[in-house]
Amino acid sequence: MRNDAPAESTDHAPPSDAICDEEIVEAVIEGDRPWKRGTAGAALRYPAYRRVFFGWLSSNIGSWMQNVVLGAWALSISRDAAHPDGSPAFVSIVLFAQLGPLLLFSLLGGTLADRFDRKTLIAGACVEQAMAAFALAWVATQPQPSHLAVVLCVFAVGMGQALIGPTFSSVLPTLVDKEDLPGAVSLTSVNMNGSRVLGSALGGVVWVLLGPATVFAVNAVTYFFIIAAVATVRIPNAVRHPGGPSGLRQMLAGFGVARRDRVVGRVLVTCATFSFFCLIWIGQMAVLASHNLGISEKSTAYSWLYSVFGLGALLGATAVGTIYAGRDLSRLVKLHLAGFTVLSALLATLRSAAPAYPTIFVLGFFYFVVITGLSTLLQAQLDESTRGRVMALWIMAFGGTVPVGNLFFGPIIQATNITTVLLIGVVVAAGLTWWADYRPAPADAAGAGDFELAPSPS
Repeated sequence: MRNDAPAESTDHAPPSDAICDEEIVEAVIEGDRPWKRGTAGAALRYPAYRRVFFGWLSSNIGSWMQNVVLGAWALSISRDAAHPDGSPAFVSIVLFAQLGPLLLFSLLGGTLADRFDRKTLIAGACVEQAMAAFALAWVATQPQPSHLAVVLCVFAVGMGQALIGPTFSSVLPTLVDKEDLPGAVSLTSVNMNGSRVLGSALGGVVWVLLGPATVFAVNAVTYFFIIAAVATVRIPNAVRHPGGPSGLRQMLAGFGVARRDRVVGRVLVTCATFSFFCLIWIGQMAVLASHNLGISEKSTAYSWLYSVFGLGALLGATAVGTIYAGRDLSRLVKLHLAGFTVLSALLATLRSAAPAYPTIFVLGFFYFVVITGLSTLLQAQLDESTRGRVMALWIMAFGGTVPVGNLFFGPIIQATNITTVLLIGVVVAAGLTWWADYRPAPADAAGAGDFELAPSPS
């Protein structure tokens, strides 16, 4: 390797018996090629990060296979005499069961990530999610699946995700040096959206050919890829400061960081507002497709719509760690929020399938440049002692408010139409574009990331 390549510190080193294999992989894949610090390529040069990345990717493909089918299947089993086109309200309930735990349990997950063995937490949560996904597969084999059983199984999967999410968000930055953190954060979004593309395409095909139960069972199996990946790497636990707060004060420590640091606070407020008002159409994509675009939710055309959106999001996430590497992230987020606003307005007006595909592709690109940029700004500000709890707030803002928004707007869609809700999101996105400014205050710039937990009063 050249001297300008990122050094692999012992904190990220693989077990001794795997060093030769890892060196061979690096020699074949990378050769003597230098990588710019902070890029996705630099992050992938860390063997521990690479293993976890690909294990997580494999599992995420299964998750997106389930996700793309779940909303469409919920719409199809909710059709009855009262709702011949299906019930958007029931779809919103299923989505809340899936993502609502991110809002309800992420603070607990973040606290666990900062206090207990992270490898054990990840493995335990994955086993719980696998069992819940197998149960959902069994429910799907019934002639008339119980709506209550569907919601309970999906909620159980979501609860495991709420516990594992902050832990994973805390682990990934520890597997690379700080200089390469932007590339690692970008790859995290690439992972999510690359798996969204593959999982959405595969999920739609498997559903049409083999039924929803097979999709859910495949997802259950893929959780064991994460367990296998984390079992082979050293995962550092959080550094705890003696004399810090305990109990509820410790769980809420992330709010204190958000209150003190302008960047952290603004990033979280932006993400929560954006997710609540502007992303309703993602959870209701089956409704958007069938009601506005004339696309049946049980068709490959629908799964391709989801995949095209995921492909745009994948390229947006990749761009932050490649062509946008080193750019002013605050300005980047503002510009792409503006682009998201324009494309959302266009999507609201469409009434045919053909123009929807390129529109939703570009919309996905703008969407994930915004999300990846905000996530990178946030991660760069955090201290290891509170990273898990602040990232729990990020997961609540990014994933937890989406189902609350769907739960709120689902009945409105059912009473009016999805176009009305899309236009509300356009107005809010325009307001966020005007408000977006993530430059640190002078005090934050002087001590970014250096947050100590104040000792509890005696």
